[in-house]
Amino acid sequence: MNTKPRLSFWQIWNMSFGFMGIQIGFGLQQANMSPIYKYLGAEESSLPYLWLAGPITGLLIQPVIGAMSDRTWNRLGRRRPYFLVGAILSSICLLLMPFSSALWMAASLLWILDASINTSMEPFRAFVGDKLPEEQRTTGFVMQSFFIGIGQTLANAAPFILATLGVTGVMASGIPNATLYAFIIGAAAFLVAVLWTVVSTKEYPPEDIEEFRRKQSQENVVSHIFKEIWDALKDMPTTMKQLAVVQFFTWFALPCMWQFYGLAVARHIFLAPDEKSPLFAAGTEWGGLSFAVYNVGCFLVAFLIPPFAKATNRKTTHFICLALGGLGLLSTYYAQDKYFLWVGMAGVGIAWASILSMPYVILAGAIKPSRMGVYMGVFNLFIVLPQIVMSLIVPQIYENILGKDPLNVVLLGGFVMLLAAFSVLIVKDVGAANIDTTVPSASAVAGTEQ
Repeated sequence: MNTKPRLSFWQIWNMSFGFMGIQIGFGLQQANMSPIYKYLGAEESSLPYLWLAGPITGLLIQPVIGAMSDRTWNRLGRRRPYFLVGAILSSICLLLMPFSSALWMAASLLWILDASINTSMEPFRAFVGDKLPEEQRTTGFVMQSFFIGIGQTLANAAPFILATLGVTGVMASGIPNATLYAFIIGAAAFLVAVLWTVVSTKEYPPEDIEEFRRKQSQENVVSHIFKEIWDALKDMPTTMKQLAVVQFFTWFALPCMWQFYGLAVARHIFLAPDEKSPLFAAGTEWGGLSFAVYNVGCFLVAFLIPPFAKATNRKTTHFICLALGGLGLLSTYYAQDKYFLWVGMAGVGIAWASILSMPYVILAGAIKPSRMGVYMGVFNLFIVLPQIVMSLIVPQIYENILGKDPLNVVLLGGFVMLLAAFSVLIVKDVGAANIDTTVPSASAVAGTEQ
């Protein structure tokens, strides 16, 4: 089908709803894995190494899954089989994670969890290109940002909320029961949300299904997939190369926050002497709640970004949002009160909403629809490689340059995010004239699925 019908608000809602479940899984690990590792005896300087599971599995999994899903068609469709398999495996890992009795067990589960989440997540990005006409893609990616904000807010705040509701005590490993129940609830929510999208949303078959089947049967799938990835890298559009610079600085900065923010809050705001102190649990729970604040900010501003981008342009929008995020992280240095932390997190939330939408909208206008899956997978390389670089560099400078202080890692992230903001200025947004930045109302029906 050459012309995709416009979809209604609720059709875009349903096709994006599963993304909320994926982000519940990400939110639980972002707010809780460093404390879990500490409870199990990890040294602070080794934390980035233990977090390598995410970027490395993303590096290996997402381009392959993207290329595979481009060449898949069965009863569930093209992308939905990957949503479902990834969700089932992720939910199992989330259930098992708080029962980790040793560091190696938690680290191993994180590798499997991240591989499974990546299996679900990459096809969701390509799903927007598959389902929506070009003028609605901004709406599609912003809807994903909205659900990312909701999903991660619920996940980040869950241990704090459960503790406030009276869940007390710790497991034999030292992991709080509030964290245990948060992971159990999150596992169920992950699976249910993805099932909602799988059941409620249809996919368009290939235009020439017989030709598609013929190529499927004749070609060596493995060699073709790697050839597709290599060709995508070789033929990368200029806009994609420019976005790679922005993504590098952005995704170097973010793990500085995810890995060390909760520890910085526990040490500097709650004055916890070590992980055995009740102040450590209180501080890391507050750090998770502060993450919830930035995710609340994300979904509150998600639908304000398109009209702002229309009034200015997408480059200006992304520049301002990233700058606010960098300044928000740097403001942590001045925090003397736990509530002041939320001011900085509000800035991070604005940046996060843009990070999760603007680069993909700009990219979607610069690549061929027929290669949407593989290019979205390859684009993920510019997310995971900077995380790997961060995970290898920070342990080497943690003791001497960063003074063995998690707060200094957070501040490093703030400076690097400002570099990301300024690097947006080099990007040429070639598809800007073709993509509508308006968002339909909840009651508007612009078209129907066929």
